[in-house]
Amino acid sequence: MNLLSSARIMKHIFQYRLHWNERDTHYQYKIPGSPKFMGPRDAVKLIKDKDTVIVCGIGGNQRISILSWALREVFEETQHPQNLTLITAAGLGGRGKVPGTLEEWAVEGLVSEIICSHFETYRAIMEMAEEGKLAVHCLPLGIMAALVKAAVNGKQSVTSTTGVGTFCDPRVDCGSEVFIPKRYSPDINNRFSKGLITVAGDKLRYQMPKIDVAMINAPAADAEGNIYIENCSTICESREAALAAKKNGGIVIVNIGKLIEKKPDQIFLTADQVDAIVYYPETEQTCSRRHDDPMLCLTDHYEGDVESGLETVRLMNKLGGITPKRSKAQMCIAEECADLMQQYVAPKSYVNIGIGLPELICDTLQKKGLLSNYTLFTEGGVIGGVPAPGMFFGAAVKPDKIISSPEVFELANERLEATVLGFLQIDSEGNVNASKRGEGALNYIGPGGFIDLSCAAKTVFFVGAWMAKGEVHTSHGVTKIKKHGIPKFVDKVEQITFSGQQALKAGQNVFYITDVGTFKLTSEGMTLIKIREGIDLQKDILDYSPMKIIVPH
Repeated sequence: MNLLSSARIMKHIFQYRLHWNERDTHYQYKIPGSPKFMGPRDAVKLIKDKDTVIVCGIGGNQRISILSWALREVFEETQHPQNLTLITAAGLGGRGKVPGTLEEWAVEGLVSEIICSHFETYRAIMEMAEEGKLAVHCLPLGIMAALVKAAVNGKQSVTSTTGVGTFCDPRVDCGSEVFIPKRYSPDINNRFSKGLITVAGDKLRYQMPKIDVAMINAPAADAEGNIYIENCSTICESREAALAAKKNGGIVIVNIGKLIEKKPDQIFLTADQVDAIVYYPETEQTCSRRHDDPMLCLTDHYEGDVESGLETVRLMNKLGGITPKRSKAQMCIAEECADLMQQYVAPKSYVNIGIGLPELICDTLQKKGLLSNYTLFTEGGVIGGVPAPGMFFGAAVKPDKIISSPEVFELANERLEATVLGFLQIDSEGNVNASKRGEGALNYIGPGGFIDLSCAAKTVFFVGAWMAKGEVHTSHGVTKIKKHGIPKFVDKVEQITFSGQQALKAGQNVFYITDVGTFKLTSEGMTLIKIREGIDLQKDILDYSPMKIIVPH
């Protein structure tokens, strides 16, 4: 990237941060003879008390910022609508920092319960849960996508082996009930106080309340009210959510950023499938980029090269303080994972790469010239290209195509060869905790698509540090522990997000790749298959870790 391009991006991010809290919720754009076009405040007034509202999107993609601001303002002025059930499959929060996210809904009385798969970005909402002001239900992301699709046909439940043996399984742990306030009054809309997950033979039955309102961010509409998705970065479950709401006699509110001429062959939702259209010029395609000036590298008709797009995404994340500095020890983890992928994953296979340290695998595969060997995809429905890191998670640089979240999880269930995921804890049975950092709502992360993907993949690579708050240094191929921290490999994990026993039953290949060595799950247990040069087997691994470790002779 040249200096001029870098300067333009720096200026863009500076201006975005300078103005990111500015909005005009009284903005009105109306088209004579088309009553569907209305201002954001008028649109949110269509929502009734105790409605179940679904908002679609993932990460920084498809934010409905102007609607969230308007909803908060209207509620604070009128105390309506109140006691909503908020369904949001993926994380759409701002970590308590970024304005215009679904954290604007974190006002006591506005939302009485939330159903979601990933909570780490919802700091303000989880603070309310910590204070006992709302109920929190957690479902796997792929299951939520399947439930939304089922709702299109009037069904409220699905059965699946996904989640058996994890915390979702009521026989194992809490099921969906992550936080239900003890003083929760049943008359304020907690319709699922007994949980959203029940046992159905050797499967689990998942359910979700009927959708009354679907709120969607889409790029554009024409004057008739037809909706278009050209130059979107993701579509998630937008179409299915809209059709589910209409099936239930509910309403669909679409926030757009452009007005275009009618293109009959490109219509995403027809005018009769939409009840309110809010045109607002500042509506974003993805974090900081408006629909009328989109990041083309995140669209499915980008003509530039992958590296240029990645440079743009990396710089924007760096300027936003999102990208952590990676150590040589972490680079070694990525190298080992890439090598194992070459051994166990056939070329042209579908592969999913998770968020965080797994994102480093993409960089490593690219440097090795191996990226084109695999077809990568994201939970947001983006197929091909390179998954975008940081605040753009869910999108991809130069994707081949963009499909819905329900479709991408169906693809994963049928054809996913491998997934690369992070972890918080791992135990003697090969169980993984990736959802619970500690006690209390603010330490609850949720699985996102972790459970669905780790259940579907034939081979699972878990990548992460051997310990928390320790220091591991690698230099010239030699690894040394400078400071011992808190063991992440323990006898029993705090919460089971991945079941080792279920993986063995399913015949999956499961690897755990760390900065001190690599383990493989076998019928005997957690087997150490590789130790890094410089690591002392007895002192650094066997004596240090509470996990039961098998060392081959």
